[in-house]
Formats: sequence, C-alpha cells, structure tokens
Amino acid sequence: MSARKKEGGDATDTPPRTAESAAGESDVHAPARDSDDGVTWKHAVTKIRRIQQTVATPNSTDPGYVRQKQNGKLWVRERLDALLDEGSFLEVGSLTGKPVIDEKTGEMKEFIPANMIIGWGRLKGRKVFVTADDFSVRGGHADGGIQGKAAYGEALATQHKVPIIRLLDGSSGGGSVATYLSAGATYIPPLAGLGQSMTAMTTVPVVSALLGPVVGLGSAKAVTSHFSVMVKGLSQLFAAGPPVVKQATYEDLSKEALGGWEIHGRNGTVDNVAASELDAFRQIKTFLSFLPSSVFALPPVHPSSDAAGRKEEELISIIPRRRARTYDIHKLIRLIVDVDRTSGSDDGQQEGSFFEIGETWGRSVVTGFARLQGMPVGVLSSDCTVGGGALDALGSQKAARFVNLCDHFGIPLLNLVDQPGFAIGSTAERMATIRHGAAIMAALYHATVPIFTVILRRSFGVAGGALSDSGDGLNTRVAWPSADWGSLPLEGGIEAAYKRQLDAAPSPAAREKMMKDLLAKFEDVRDPIRTANVFGIEEIIDPRNTRPLACEWISHAYSDLLPPRLISRQASSAGIPEKYKL
Repeated sequence: MSARKKEGGDATDTPPRTAESAAGESDVHAPARDSDDGVTWKHAVTKIRRIQQTVATPNSTDPGYVRQKQNGKLWVRERLDALLDEGSFLEVGSLTGKPVIDEKTGEMKEFIPANMIIGWGRLKGRKVFVTADDFSVRGGHADGGIQGKAAYGEALATQHKVPIIRLLDGSSGGGSVATYLSAGATYIPPLAGLGQSMTAMTTVPVVSALLGPVVGLGSAKAVTSHFSVMVKGLSQLFAAGPPVVKQATYEDLSKEALGGWEIHGRNGTVDNVAASELDAFRQIKTFLSFLPSSVFALPPVHPSSDAAGRKEEELISIIPRRRARTYDIHKLIRLIVDVDRTSGSDDGQQEGSFFEIGETWGRSVVTGFARLQGMPVGVLSSDCTVGGGALDALGSQKAARFVNLCDHFGIPLLNLVDQPGFAIGSTAERMATIRHGAAIMAALYHATVPIFTVILRRSFGVAGGALSDSGDGLNTRVAWPSADWGSLPLEGGIEAAYKRQLDAAPSPAAREKMMKDLLAKFEDVRDPIRTANVFGIEEIIDPRNTRPLACEWISHAYSDLLPPRLISRQASSAGIPEKYKL
C-alpha cells in the first residue's frame, strides 16, 4: 500500500491502482496471465497495454482521485484532454511507475503510477511538450514519482525547439520527508531539474498553469516561466505550506490566506488570474499563439480581415482637452490593433486581438500582445486611472519583464506613451521605485526589436525620457497633438521654480492669481507644435492615422528588420547560451 497525502492534510492509506480495477471501470478486461506463445512478442505487448490501460483509467474508489474531484479539480488526464487538440497527446514514459508483483503467481497485482505525466501534444496543430502533475498520487511529492522525468522532458523540448507547458499541482516532484525513510539517509537538496528549466527559457516559450496548491519545487517552476496563470479560488502558491509555516513562524493560515490569488495575483509572482481551469487553458493557448516555437523562428502571422488603412474617428477625441481628466487606455488600444469578426458569429460581432498580461498587478502599466495586419506586436502603455499612470515599483517590474520577453522572442513593440514620471512620495521611496525603474530603462535601451513609439499625452522626467526615447533616437517615433512634455510637469515645475515669489504673495488669493498668470505665460511654450518647429519631435500626426502608420511600420519590421536579426541569432547560437532575465 502507498500513503497518499493531500497537501497540508493528513497521511492516509491509499489503495494502489490495480489492473483489475482499471479494466473494470473501462470495460476493458485484460487476461489474468500474459500467455507466451514462445514465438511472437504478443505477451510483452499485452503486458505493456495492461499497464498503460491501468494508468490511463481513473479509479473512482481511489481516495486521491476522490479528493481531486471533491475539490472541484480536473484529473490530470482530463486536463490533458481539455488543453490539447483531440487525440494529439503522445505520452513519453507511459510505463513509469511502481509495479507490485504477486510472489506466488508472478503476476502484477497492482501498479502505482508516477505522479507526473509528460509527452508531446498539439495546440491548434502546433507541436508542444507538456509536463503535468498528478496530485492524486502522494500530492505530487518526489516519493510518489520517478526521478528525472520532468527534467528529461524539458531538456527534450528544448532540443526539439517546441514550447513547454507545465500543469502544476502540488510540489511537482519536490521533496518529502517520507523519502528519507525509503532512501535510508537524508540528502543535500539538488537543483531538481531547474537547471533544465532555466536553459529551456533561453530557447523556447515556457508557460505554467497553477491548478492546485503549488508548493516548494512547484512554486519555483511556476516563476521560472515566461507566462504563468493561477485559478481563482482553486490554486495557491507558497514556498512552504501552512503546516511548515505554522511550525516556523507560528502563523496559523489557510492556503488561500498564505498564497491565494489575492496575494500572488497582485504582487506579480503570477502573471494572470483565471476564472477556471478551462479559462487558464484558454489563456495559455492565446499567449502561445503570439510567440514563435523558439527564439530561432519568427512569431506566427495569422490572416486578418481588418484593413490596415482603418481610421477610427473616436481617436480624435479620446484624449480629453482638460489635462486632469482621464480616459480608457484599453479602449484606445482596441481602436488601433486588429479587430476581426468573431469566428462563427452570424451577427457580425467583433473581437479585438489584444491579450492583456498582468491585468491584476502593477496596474499603472498596461502590457499585452495584439496583432497588426495579423502580425504579433507587444503593447506597452500606462493607465492614467491608476495612480495617474505614474511608474511605480510593481509597474516598473511588469514593464521590464514584458519588454525583455518581447525582445527575447523577437516581437516588435508598440509603445503608447502617457507617462507623468516615476511615482513619488514616502511609499514610492520605501518600495525602491527608482531602483526598479532602472530595470525598465535598461530593458528598453538594450532592446533590439523594432519599437514604434506614439506619445499620446504626457512625457515627463527620467521615466518619460526612458519611455519616449527608448532607443536613444534610433526608433520610429511620432506624437499626438495632445502631447505634453518636459523635465517636470508644468504645474509642479512652476511651484518649484517660483517658490519664493509664490510664498511671498500677500494672500492665498494673490498667490493663486500669480500661479494662473505664470501658467498662462507658459501655455504657448508647451504647445507640442513648438517642439516640432525645432525638430524636437520627428512628427505630430492625426490620431486617426495611428493604425495605418503602425501597420506600415510592422509590415516593414517583419519583412526587412526581423529576418536579419533572426539570422544573426542563428549564427551565434553555437556560442554560450544567453541568459534569460526572469
């Protein structure tokens, strides 16, 4: 008998999965003995099929399987069916597990499957590699698994240059004290396949879905990804679970309070939050649809029915004339990027191509993928409804991570700038905002992908300079008539520059009048056309022309700029592997 243990729960005796129980549930009855005709290998094939049938068929009486269902979770093979194209999964290591042989008959009387499944599959016809934890077997701990399976799978996928999808549930092969007894000794903890994971990230897209309590090694895998998504109310993430935390820090916390989506969906540990497992799979499919299968290929281009010359009248008025008023940046993005008729729709309903990454954290910054003429583009902007759009610590981390991702996989950037500057104040200083801000400055400066910058409204200070002049003058850049820029916002700058005069005013009313007079004096100077007169901005455009110009830029990028960049990368691939910035 094996002891299966739910994460954070009590150990229970769990009946192993047997060939007989599996066959009984699937109406597939294997022979009691594997008869050998002495000529063919049919007896060996029969034995192989019996094991494969055992592990592929759920045992409804198994406590681990029952708990999985009681917790509202899909079984591991149901997850594979829901994620991948129908019938496309080809398992690697389908016979891994622990057979128990009857000493009297020599027959296999039970089989304990490995708690991780790996193999090839397809997403919309595109080849991928999947590693999936089976939490119903020892909560995914190492003592219920076969060592090296996940590491082998990730190394194999890297060698074959296909994306890796991890379905995480439990510790994903991480350690358990129960291993000490079976091994007869303790051990120095190994890197446990994370080396292969980090190597994989330099070459192929790596995505992780958190589909239950993800702890220890599993949590390390979750963050060693280009994209991660957790399911609201179903998944949690922590370095150590509640029992260990209680022993160490005396905090008595539930899994959700310790590492639920409200924690990690808001601090940037996990990129996105999903409403269900199926929603998580949908997000993974969408994310991968924008990325090439490896850094040695161009991003996939899809057919688009949206005209490159489309001009949206709403863009001429979407930025309010009053500078203090806000607007909807998500709507602005949707008006520029591809909009295609929903597949199968009879009413002509439209859907945008924008897929947001990091919606629930670092919310002053907006990042995500979209398409222009069917060609993938990364979108970077800010949300003026959140902290005025100022670049804070989390927003800086989010922006830097996204720019590095786009640069790594050769996805051009559509950079929509409305940046008032770095967040200021005591909270911003405590959060080391300027330290994290340097990361996005460096990411943009060192990026080698084409960048099309549109200055929508504000561009102030160091943060504004980093976003508006990301290539040090070597990228395409235009501005809207609503643009407003400078070392400091005019209102705050006047307060600083004329502080003595303003403070010397005889009354508050006189001070306010002096401030208004000063603002009026500077109003003509802040007109962006004045900047264009001295070639301080290359071009000021009609906002309605933004999409046609962006489509012209992306077409040139994919036909003339990205291919030579790719050739250069392929030529240098024999050297030392580049490091990927997590």
